[in-house]
Amino acid sequence: MTGASTGMGAATAHALAARGFHVLAGVRRDHPGSPGVEPVLLDITDTEHVEALAARVAADERPLHAVVNNAGIQVNAPVEALPLAEWRHVFEVNLFGHVAVTQALLPALLRGGGRVVNISSVGGKAAMPTYGAYAGAKFALEAVSDALRREVEPLGVRVVVVEPGGVRTEMATRGIATANDLAGRMTPEQDRRYGGLVQAINSLMASGTSSGVTAQAAAEVIAKAVTARRPRTRYPVGRDAAVLTRLVRVLPDRALDRVIGATVRRHHPRVA
Repeated sequence: MTGASTGMGAATAHALAARGFHVLAGVRRDHPGSPGVEPVLLDITDTEHVEALAARVAADERPLHAVVNNAGIQVNAPVEALPLAEWRHVFEVNLFGHVAVTQALLPALLRGGGRVVNISSVGGKAAMPTYGAYAGAKFALEAVSDALRREVEPLGVRVVVVEPGGVRTEMATRGIATANDLAGRMTPEQDRRYGGLVQAINSLMASGTSSGVTAQAAAEVIAKAVTARRPRTRYPVGRDAAVLTRLVRVLPDRALDRVIGATVRRHHPRVA
């Protein structure tokens, strides 16, 4: 699995190892292993790393049961204010890297009748303000997952999407720091337009994370997606994800805009 250094990824690696799997855990730097968990240096945007992972899998006599695409970054900024280089970086990590890993390992999955588990987000269903790049990549990952499922399930490979809401990990903390850094680079005009919005979204993100599920609880859902004999196509993680995915299905766009707008306004900084 990718993105296994900390948080939800590390918890999932250990949950799968506890179920008897030998887990190749993709990490960005040297990392101690543990029973059933073998760290593998993996930057999913680095072609050489991906090729080395495919070679490691091909050299193993054991069948490949699943690829869990979990690596990701969170970058939040208004569409107008986010530099194009940052847009491209978000898509490289949150979309194209997953496609690269899947392409490299799909032959092994086809031989063993394995499955692909893509870790998306509730942001792949509804795009909050300042989530344009992050949600855009997650929406795309959902679409790629649908296309892949319809291509390879007739060949014996299952494709599953996991959609977490708030999870108590370091990702949100890093996301808030990144959002503040990007906000500091906005022009004065952009700051007047969006400064309060950025603060509101940071507050909302912190609140959603603190009330979210634990990394271990999220890992149990991912492990279920990996091991279920007949997995569902999608698994929301957390009450917030379950509620929002239902709202997206039933509410018209304008009604959903009002719901999201009211939620964001509750977190806007108070003006004296």
